[in-house]
Amino acid sequence: MTNTPPVCNYEGSDYQQSFWEQGGREYEDRAEAIALKRMLPTPALTGGARENGKLMLELGAGAGRNTLRYAGFERIVLLDYSTTQLAQAQQRLGRSDKFIYVAADIYRLPFLDRLFDSATMIRALHHMADAPKALAQVKNILQPGGVFILEFANKLNLKSILRYWLGKQDWNPFTLEPVEFVKLNFDFHPKAIRNWLGELGFSIEKTLTVSHFRLGFLKRVVSAKLLAALDGLFQPTGAFWQVTPSVFLKARVNGEPQKTEIPLNVIGLFKCPVCGGGGLKEKQGHLLCPKCAARWAVNDGIYDFREKMK
Repeated sequence: MTNTPPVCNYEGSDYQQSFWEQGGREYEDRAEAIALKRMLPTPALTGGARENGKLMLELGAGAGRNTLRYAGFERIVLLDYSTTQLAQAQQRLGRSDKFIYVAADIYRLPFLDRLFDSATMIRALHHMADAPKALAQVKNILQPGGVFILEFANKLNLKSILRYWLGKQDWNPFTLEPVEFVKLNFDFHPKAIRNWLGELGFSIEKTLTVSHFRLGFLKRVVSAKLLAALDGLFQPTGAFWQVTPSVFLKARVNGEPQKTEIPLNVIGLFKCPVCGGGGLKEKQGHLLCPKCAARWAVNDGIYDFREKMK
């Protein structure tokens, strides 16, 4: 098994409850919902071409906070490194043919190439020690013409700029390299993100800036609903400048869209992360790769591709 960059593991964490439900993040959650709605329009709301499709991959799905916002997709694969988070998502969303729960390393995605028509990565890239490598994996699993919605933590935010100018911060927000402000927590320069996506064959269609009002005193005195509505008014300014702590991009894989047959059987979606072979066989409590004999656990409805079984 090849070495991959370190992974931030939320195993055993109550992140959904402590950060989102009890951590005073209602404004951020509402603002992100507005941004996602703009990135994934539905025909009922816009009268335009249908952009939702058959199969979406939600990278860094966590406990499924955003999953129901992708209601237009026939099936959604929730991917996270933490089985604890996926179990919480399963409790929230239930078990059905619509939701598929997969524990895996983003640097070794266990899916056939060109399988998904859309993918999202919200509040996950900031944990990637090798962001270009992670983004390349996303490119591999998307069909030509496939949509990728990416959120990233912005190095070039107004607070970091002011701190740098006032001499209260050593790192330069204007340089392109990522900054690791806490272990396995990275901020990225918007231009660097655009460069990486362009080199991989993505075209960026829309840029939104999010969390314009992420200030403690504002969140204490103004309702989350009103702050998020105001945030929504400013989000389109991302087309001109990006100085907020969070930026959303809608990118599309270059190439003519092709009709891809998606396997009805869930097992047909997977490939072995070790050898890349498809055609995994379903056994009692695990999947077997016929090419390299690697075995991958299936526990309580969660497909676990992090480490092969011994």
